[in-house]
Amino acid sequence: MKKKFVWGVATSAYQVEGAVREDGRTPSIWDTFCAQPGKIDHGDTGEIACDHYHHYKEDIRLMSELGIDSYRFSISWPRIFPEKGRYNPDGMRFYQNVIAELKKYGITAAVTLYHWDLPQWAEDLGGWLNRECVDWFEEFARKCFEKLDADVSMWITHNEPWCASFLSYYIGAHAPGKHGLEQAMIAAHHMMLSHGRAVRVYRAMGGKHPIGITLNSTPVYAATDTFPDQLARSMQEGYQNRWFLDPLFRKSYPTDMAALFAAQCGTRFAFLQPGDLECIAEPIDFIGLNFYSHCYVNYDPASPILIGHPETDYPKTDIGWDIHPEALERLVRDTREYTSIPIYITENGSAWDDRVENGCVHDQERVDYLRRHLEEVDHLNQMGLGIQGYFSWSFLDNFEWANGYSKRFGLVYVDYKTLKRIPKDSFYAYRDWIQAFRKR
Repeated sequence: MKKKFVWGVATSAYQVEGAVREDGRTPSIWDTFCAQPGKIDHGDTGEIACDHYHHYKEDIRLMSELGIDSYRFSISWPRIFPEKGRYNPDGMRFYQNVIAELKKYGITAAVTLYHWDLPQWAEDLGGWLNRECVDWFEEFARKCFEKLDADVSMWITHNEPWCASFLSYYIGAHAPGKHGLEQAMIAAHHMMLSHGRAVRVYRAMGGKHPIGITLNSTPVYAATDTFPDQLARSMQEGYQNRWFLDPLFRKSYPTDMAALFAAQCGTRFAFLQPGDLECIAEPIDFIGLNFYSHCYVNYDPASPILIGHPETDYPKTDIGWDIHPEALERLVRDTREYTSIPIYITENGSAWDDRVENGCVHDQERVDYLRRHLEEVDHLNQMGLGIQGYFSWSFLDNFEWANGYSKRFGLVYVDYKTLKRIPKDSFYAYRDWIQAFRKR
């Protein structure tokens, strides 16, 4: 893992920044969603979050103590374009300051353009259901490239478009909280189209840094070897993985899933226009994979997509996700069926019920989780599977979407009342692992 391997940590704008009304920022769909009763645990919001907006220098100083190579963060779209067509230089200045601070410590910037915080003004005009949103995203991406590219080491267009489409427009658990299968298909298509458009813009502007996308593809296991359960496995892979990998690398949508979706919602695929798939498949330089767990399924004929989720005997994190680091091999090998470009693990981490004891946080479960996953990454690279970086999620405890502040993923504990930062035992363990791997 020594050669050219990138060690990093990750956050996202809405989860850590706070300052939702400062320097011209206008609301995002997450501000609106959080204001709806019952949507977020305990009625939490990202209004303050970790206040990274004002504590970024302290946070980056801690990153330097951790010894990472790269900080992955996202850009708040409503900071940059608080209204349709109106650029806000004050909003961009924050990210310019963050990058300048990173440079002081020799830490590179890995920038995600879209980590789910669509401006509310865009949602009011139809959001991702409106094809014009692709144009708005292109404008946003172009401005970010123009102002930041000289000091950015890698660009990620979208983070987990499955979550931003199917989880948000079909299941309704995330903003904007809709419940339509065809709506999810349309949103997903426009997000992927905007990805392709952003890549084309970056190439046309002469961008010289790697640009790619991050997916939350998940390794899927069937409960049994029976035909129905194997069918459920195929459906889950199509629903979460192939629906995004196929257009990215094969210029198509998987026909089995397209047929199933059409049977369920009666779509005529009017959102798919000539040239779209060629644009989505614009060549990229890497693919990011966010890996937390596997998906374990059985056949459920009552489910619209024929998938059930039985209980398992695997140990679980505090958020209820199975711990199965060996499943990363299946995920990487499945991805290698599509492409040989570099893979980055752009998120990996675990939530635990962390407590402060005598000024320390002894999170041994997270230490063990990290160790096992880093050993798996090392194992896969010894087999030549081409993982070129690892970003721990998350650097800070933060606003964990619908779970609010009830789940802690950070290497650094955040006291949400005082905003004090306390590095956990996992922080120091990660630091030591980075140093040890560099000496190999």
